[in-house]
Amino acid sequence: MSTTLTITDRSAMSAEEIFEELKARIGDYTPEPELRMQAELAVEVNQLKAQRNAVILGHNYMEPALFHSVPDFVGDSLDLSRKAAATDKDVIVFCGVRFMAETAKILNPSRTVLLPSLEAGCSLAASITAADVRALKARFPGVPVVTYVNTYADVKAESDICCTSSNAAAVVDSLGVDTVIFLPDEYLAKNVARDTGKHIIVPTRLPTGNLHFADDVDFQMVGWNGRCEVHEQFTVGDIDLVRSQFPDVVILAHPECSPEVVDAADFSGSTNAMIRYVEQTKAPRYLLLTECAMGENVAAANPDKEMLRLCMVRCPYMNQITLQMTRDSLRHMQYEIDVPEEIRVRARRSVERMIAIG
Repeated sequence: MSTTLTITDRSAMSAEEIFEELKARIGDYTPEPELRMQAELAVEVNQLKAQRNAVILGHNYMEPALFHSVPDFVGDSLDLSRKAAATDKDVIVFCGVRFMAETAKILNPSRTVLLPSLEAGCSLAASITAADVRALKARFPGVPVVTYVNTYADVKAESDICCTSSNAAAVVDSLGVDTVIFLPDEYLAKNVARDTGKHIIVPTRLPTGNLHFADDVDFQMVGWNGRCEVHEQFTVGDIDLVRSQFPDVVILAHPECSPEVVDAADFSGSTNAMIRYVEQTKAPRYLLLTECAMGENVAAANPDKEMLRLCMVRCPYMNQITLQMTRDSLRHMQYEIDVPEEIRVRARRSVERMIAIG
């Protein structure tokens, strides 16, 4: 599986053909009746996709039956942002979460953007508001704001440039300044600060609602205390327990994990970087410290490699997106994502700067 995969055109495939493909990929742990049901749904989705002149974008965290049957492209946030920007289709169905669909709309104001579930939010994106960004800019005037793409449109609109986990350090370096504000993921910011040689400070919110910064005159990065509710659950203790049972395992950690977990892992990178690592290396077995569905997708794409699972925590938002909901989204043209034009125009500048960095 390449990092941005153009899926084989399945629009003309029968349910039996899709069933056989799913069986080959995920049949080892999915009962055949489930696979047949999913194959029937996939046929409906592909037919509706053709009727609506739609493109389906699937994030790496999508559940395996969907991931391996209906997207035209799969990848991480940066890859899919590029695909959204380049599409000539009338309708974009984003199998991901709301901030991703918003980004597609920011880049494609004239196209209809659909999110299959209104419940597909993001706790990290919800950890910061546009008002929070304005308060930080007032506190640190003239300091450029780098905002993780895992944020909502109004926050992007207050930012100078966006980034993804794959290009965050490059974005910070591209600014050519001594000090930056990096929002909202505390752990990603700390990992990037280390990679770019910057000392970071992170505020705490007082009961009054005001922000408090510890006295520290020597800093080059201002962070925020947002965290991904999945990645913050992984601990060094988890890694130690896995290594005690599988001493030869290669552990890959997403940079939304804590710096301590990243240090204890063998490799850290974005979802696409982890995919490339598995594809290009040989190890007895691998463990990905990220949303568990991705481990299943990587295992399905690399049947010759053994993947361990650490699935005590699943993303409740990514798991909202299913084949049935994707079908219903196209059938009923629901749920359409809109971004107010004044916010969209300002957010687009920061997103386009991110895409240009690569």
